[in-house]
Amino acid sequence: MTTPPANDAPSTPRPGHKGLARHPRPAGGDPVRRLDAPTVSLTGMVLNNSGGAKQIPQAKRKPKWLRARLPGGEGFERVRDVMREHKLFTVCEEAGCPNMGECWARGVATIMILGDTCTRACGFCNVKTGRPPVLDTDEPRRVAESVKIMVEDAGLKHIVITSVNRDELPDGGAGLWAETVVRSRAACPGLSIETLIPDFLGDWDALQKVIDARPEILNHNLETVRRMYPAVRPQAKFDRSVELLKRTKDAGLVAKTGIMVGIGERDEEVLELMDEVIERSGCDILTIGQYLQPTPNHLPIDRFVEPDTFKRFEEQGLARGFKVVESGPMVRSSYHADIQANALTDIEARRKLAKVESLIDDARR
Repeated sequence: MTTPPANDAPSTPRPGHKGLARHPRPAGGDPVRRLDAPTVSLTGMVLNNSGGAKQIPQAKRKPKWLRARLPGGEGFERVRDVMREHKLFTVCEEAGCPNMGECWARGVATIMILGDTCTRACGFCNVKTGRPPVLDTDEPRRVAESVKIMVEDAGLKHIVITSVNRDELPDGGAGLWAETVVRSRAACPGLSIETLIPDFLGDWDALQKVIDARPEILNHNLETVRRMYPAVRPQAKFDRSVELLKRTKDAGLVAKTGIMVGIGERDEEVLELMDEVIERSGCDILTIGQYLQPTPNHLPIDRFVEPDTFKRFEEQGLARGFKVVESGPMVRSSYHADIQANALTDIEARRKLAKVESLIDDARR
């Protein structure tokens, strides 16, 4: 084990590697940065570290089942053209989501609010970390306008809204979250809305603001098993996140969560997580996907989970009581989100009502 560098002396990003400059943290993540330096170093006994030189962990070669298709098709191209014409931006593009082509063709997209700078530094996440700029209070109005354009011109049916953590704000940005949902629904009555929210530091009054806005699905990702939290989500708490899911379900909303695998967990820990989440929260939807290291400065991939194991996770999740389990190497939070909304909410009935009301309004003009 090598001694992690001091927080005020970050490692120098490797030239030419996209994204490293945004994450000046020790290579391979820094899960032990708050611990004392080791008494004995085993660095020189590891072949890759011989000579004492600082090493970048070697990237694992992706297996054949992780090869994503290039996005294409009429539905995808229609959404892409509308995005470019109106200079709209989605998390789908910014994060290079492997399911972007399929989701856009289905009329599903993900947008991020509250800026692009997060107050936390999770070991897996490629979002910029730092002190965010001043809160943009006009953002809900602009988001609603953008969503309306996507609905009318690109056939959008389901929107996933996510955000960075804004721990410096009194309510974590919950008020702006709620306003964004309310304005977007007013602009697009037939659109199903899913919110992928932070934990608001356990401020349940802040959570209630989002609940009161009544999104079709309220998602909060656990990200990993309990044991891995110090490395993967050092500023979060597993029990706090489970409590958030419980309060969501108790409020009558569809509750959803997701985890990554291949980041250091064991299969039995995934099953234990399922048991605990179902027992303590009654969560409706679970997504499970392969962790992929964004840059060498993030936590390394521990293993590539095979498709048969993902299938087993799906079967076990359904057997334990989840209504929907999306489990596969390329699964991400928003995968098949429109199907989930159609199956578990009354959005289809409200879409029909919105069409009838629109026809009546047109007839009166």
